[in-house]
Amino acid sequence: MKIGLALEELHRSENHLAHQLLAVAERHKVDHEVFYVGRDLATWSQDHVRRLAAFGDRYGVDLDPEPAGEPRILAKLSEAVSDRLGRRSAPALLRDLRSIHIHATGVSVDWEMGAQVAQGVEDTELLALAKRCHPQNLRQARWANSRIKESATQILVS
Repeated sequence: MKIGLALEELHRSENHLAHQLLAVAERHKVDHEVFYVGRDLATWSQDHVRRLAAFGDRYGVDLDPEPAGEPRILAKLSEAVSDRLGRRSAPALLRDLRSIHIHATGVSVDWEMGAQVAQGVEDTELLALAKRCHPQNLRQARWANSRIKESATQILVS
């Protein structure tokens, strides 16, 4: 069965999304909504990573239950220096939000595939996980999209 491969990809994608949300929150910490909401949304993906790891053995893959952590210290230092030099720009926020939206949408597709395969093999626990986590993932994508809508005109016209 190739279910393990799909779970590995979902696990990797959720882990990457969590890391990406944390990094964007850190890069744009002067925008309080991006900082606090981004961090909150990252905790959802971190939780998804932990919960998915429990299914690894069942489908023959080794999934690390520990999600990726905060951005590395060196990256944080570099961002702090850039902030002090005034190199953070509003277009960078749009680029970051776009990236989050695209990635979260890809994770959504992975959750859809996970739910479909869970139904196919009658794995009620995996299906329950998909039903629990997928709506949170959709909320992550909607948040990024709404922030893009809110900011695009002001940033790109000014």
